[in-house]
Amino acid sequence: GMRHAVHTLFKSAAEAVLPPLSKTAFAEKGVLTPDEFVAAGDYLVRACPTWTWEGGDSRKHRTYLPADKQYLVTRNVPCVKRAKELENYDPNSEFALGGDDEGWTATHNDPDKAAAGGAPEEDIPDIDKQQEDDEDIPDIGELELKADDDEAALPAAATTSKDPTYMKAEEPEDTVLRTRTYDLYMTYDQYYQCPRFWLVGYDETRHPLAPDQVMEDVSEEHARKTITVDPHPNLSLVAASIHPCKHAEVMKKLVDNIIEGGGTFSVEHYLLLFLKFISSVVPTIQYDYTMSIGQ
Repeated sequence: GMRHAVHTLFKSAAEAVLPPLSKTAFAEKGVLTPDEFVAAGDYLVRACPTWTWEGGDSRKHRTYLPADKQYLVTRNVPCVKRAKELENYDPNSEFALGGDDEGWTATHNDPDKAAAGGAPEEDIPDIDKQQEDDEDIPDIGELELKADDDEAALPAAATTSKDPTYMKAEEPEDTVLRTRTYDLYMTYDQYYQCPRFWLVGYDETRHPLAPDQVMEDVSEEHARKTITVDPHPNLSLVAASIHPCKHAEVMKKLVDNIIEGGGTFSVEHYLLLFLKFISSVVPTIQYDYTMSIGQ
């Protein structure tokens, strides 16, 4: 709307005259310097190789970032379900992400608890028993096929559609599960001094998703409050993004929670924790952030 357009103009003007953050303040405010963003990105790429650095359009380079490390991207991320399919959750299983009264809380089960609880283990067959069973299977070379049983040996008349016993072979149904996919980007937002998360979605036939379709994959709790559609800062495309106005505040609370719980936290782990937080906003987009934080 008009308010967002005016704010975008103001933000662009401010970024043009204000220097990027140069002194670390992540412990006090949850923000990052460009150098810290790069360090955290390097750590993410090592920990989760599905994420990579890219430079994008050279005409859009931010001079405070390395030319080949302008943003992070992971592509073809599956999204099997719509977010509303997870909306019927047990409020008692909700886990706090910090944030204010506007509700920056998860709308699905804590992935750590799910991992800790674990699924029941399936019975693993005994390999010795499996080998004994295999011995009971006759060698295909020992099988004698009678002429009457060999379809290729049947007379032509018996294989016509006039024969009531004739069964027509049909092509099996396509069992490939076709899903939406996303290309996900993380850029550095100079104004808010934190990462910004971008979503470029494709339907099951690889056609780009419209903004309203992308909203279907965002938690209803956040869809109308935190998702905006803006030009990507490094590419010639318009994309949905999770607005970063609350990111630093939430990240500070998450880090404080880890430290208060007796854990440790390094700024290079920032993006892994950030992605864990973002997973509550897009709970069905299955990107990789699988690493324990603050242990």
